[in-house]
Amino acid sequence: MASKTATRHALRSRRQRRVRKKVTGTGERPRLAVYRSNNNISAQLIDDTKGVTLAAASTYEADVKSAGGSGTVAAAGTVGKVLAERAKAAGIEAVVFDRGGNRYHGRVAALADAARDGGLNF
Repeated sequence: MASKTATRHALRSRRQRRVRKKVTGTGERPRLAVYRSNNNISAQLIDDTKGVTLAAASTYEADVKSAGGSGTVAAAGTVGKVLAERAKAAGIEAVVFDRGGNRYHGRVAALADAARDGGLNF
């Protein structure tokens, strides 16, 4: 019998594969990829046609970490705001959201909402 952790991991992997087969970033509309660990969250804008990261932000950065901790919903909102500012500086206004197998809830939703409030369209 599978353990609870193995089942949870398998479900996350299935969600991630399902999302990634539908979502592809381009130069005009890059993919906003979110990675969430227990203690941190990071996001980057990726052009999949060239395989290049155009902008990134995470709670690993000192200025973001000092603004609101690292594993909180407030910190995820800060990461979304910072990423939106960096995207605007790079000339990016529209993105495709890749939640990376995570459910759209809590820190992932806070990051997405803050990025939208910062001016990104998705």
